[in-house]
Order: sequence, then C-alpha cells, then structure tokens
Amino acid sequence: MIVKNRNNRPVLITGGCGFIGCNLADRLAERGDNVLILDNLARAGVRENAQWLKSRHRDRINIIVADIRDPIPVIDAVRDARAVLHLAAQVAVTDSMADPVGDFEINARGTINVLEAVRLHNKSAPVLFASTNKVYGRLIDDTQITRAGARYAPVSEMLVDGISENAPLDFYSPYGCSKGTADQYVRDYARVFSLQAVVLRMSCIYGPRQFGTEDQGWIAHFLLSAIRNIPLTIYGDGHQVRDALHVSDAVDAWLSALDHIALVRGRVFNLGGGPCNSVSLLELIDHITKLTGREVKYAFADWRPGDQPWYVTDARALSTALGWAPKIPLRQGLQSLHAWLDSRFGLANREASA
Repeated sequence: MIVKNRNNRPVLITGGCGFIGCNLADRLAERGDNVLILDNLARAGVRENAQWLKSRHRDRINIIVADIRDPIPVIDAVRDARAVLHLAAQVAVTDSMADPVGDFEINARGTINVLEAVRLHNKSAPVLFASTNKVYGRLIDDTQITRAGARYAPVSEMLVDGISENAPLDFYSPYGCSKGTADQYVRDYARVFSLQAVVLRMSCIYGPRQFGTEDQGWIAHFLLSAIRNIPLTIYGDGHQVRDALHVSDAVDAWLSALDHIALVRGRVFNLGGGPCNSVSLLELIDHITKLTGREVKYAFADWRPGDQPWYVTDARALSTALGWAPKIPLRQGLQSLHAWLDSRFGLANREASA
C-alpha cells in the first residue's frame, strides 16, 4: 500500500544494494518512502540489484557510491535522512580471517562513523543496525548437543525455544569481534547519547536477490550449486542446525521496528525463523533434491573456526514488542528463492550444458 504525504526526507540505507538492503529499499519505495542508498558497490550482485531498484522506482531511489569507512560522505548522507538503516558490512567469517584489520575497519569503525554522524548532525533520526547471531560465539560445546536423525539438538530442554537475547556474548572469530563491537556501540549510543537506536541480531536470512556464495548466504549457495550441478563442500559433518527466515519476513520486522521506534528504542532483538523454520545442512540438501529433482553432490571438510553446531533463534521478545512473527514457512520460502535463482542462473546454465 502506498502511503501519501509521507515525510519526503529519505530513509538512508547503508549497504542498500546488498541482499537485505535492496529488499528493504524496494519495500520502502513501494509504500511511498524516498530512499537514499550509500553503497560502495564492491560485492558480487550489488550492481545488478542497484539497476533493478532504479528500474522499478526511478527517482524515488537515489544511490551514492561511497564507503562507510570515509566519514565525509556518511555525514552528508545522514544529515538529511529521516532514519538510518545500517547494513553496510563485511559479512564473511572467512574474509575476516584473511584480513582482520580490514574487517574491523568496515564493521567497527564504519559503524562508529555512522553513529557519530547521527549523534552530531541528525540526532533525532532512528538508527536500526544489522547485527548477527555470531556475537554469541559457538554457544554450546559437544557435550551439550546430541544427534537426532540428520541434525544436532541441544541436550537442555531450556533451549527448546531457541537462543534468547539473554545468552552471553562470546565474540568468536574476527568477524564476530567486529560485528559484536559494532553491536555494543549501537546499544551504548542509545543508552549514553539517547539515540533512537535498535540492534537486530539476524540469523540466516534468505530469499530473492541473494547471490549466495560458499562464505555467505549458504541457503542460496546450496540451491545455486544444485542448479549449476556443482558439488558442495560441507564444513563439519552436516548435522549442524540453523533457523532460516525469508527476507520478506525480515523486512516486515525491520519496518515494524522503524515505524514503532518509540516502543523499541535502546533494545536488542534476535531476528530469525525460530524452531519451526530450523534445518540442518543435510536436511536442506534433502529439501533441495526434492525441490529440484536433482541429486546434490557434496563432500566433507574440516569444521571452520567459530562454526556453531546448533543455533536456533528465540525471537519471542520481538514478537512481544511488535506483534511480529514469521509468515513464510521454510519449504515455501525455498520455492520462491529457487524460482528466482533458476530464472536468473538456470537458463544460462542449461544453455552452457547444451
């Protein structure tokens, strides 16, 4: 639904040409908001997402090509924004291992640049920050999980609803440290400087416009591998579990938090699909085989540092605060992602194989 007479000051989205960012920008523009995107266009697929947004919304979407590590364009973008959705980040654990300093500069220093710009030049603007479940570290050791069929399950019944925001933080890997640092800075700027800031710790968001790779966006990567008939590498034993949330449901949560900022300012929320949308790597491969009609080939490799054998989101705090809940079950969400990936990559793959 398009809302008329909305404040014409734009919503700023850092990293707005990325997967989640472009879905947020699309929904905002669709409902009548002006959107200003700040993105360095460095990652695969983001230029295509930028073209897609401009073709759909034209002048309602404006894109600044800049880097959050440079404070000047950040200040210029923040100054006139009615809200800031901060998603620009280095997003791969593996890249953080290869370049910890670069990872820190983007995720921690870049976030400080955004927060300082808001604090000094536009203090009334709400700030929503994209954090990650990786701030909780590995969470549980091998003695606290048991194998149940093709997945791990926690031994403790206290975890039946997933991991809540009360879980202790344990930044594991340079990526966990940089995102965790940013996470806590956002929280503290809300407490100390009275910013209208919210932290959303997300788990396995998936859906259309996601160009998945081995290092990030694993659900899309698994589906793409099946479409391209390329063998997968599974790090660990495949029984590790995550919960998955369709990007449409994630966008619902982000916009609900933005629209009701007075209810949630200063708080930290987990955002994920929850127990009903949890899946192990081996279970996902089985789903993909049934969905595509193709056998998914894979091989195993050693666990990677910081890999969580089990993580499922307890998002009840967000549900209580905003009345939000996931609407799209995993199987339906996989169908939508597969349809988009197949339309985007499947034809080229079939022509190459002909």
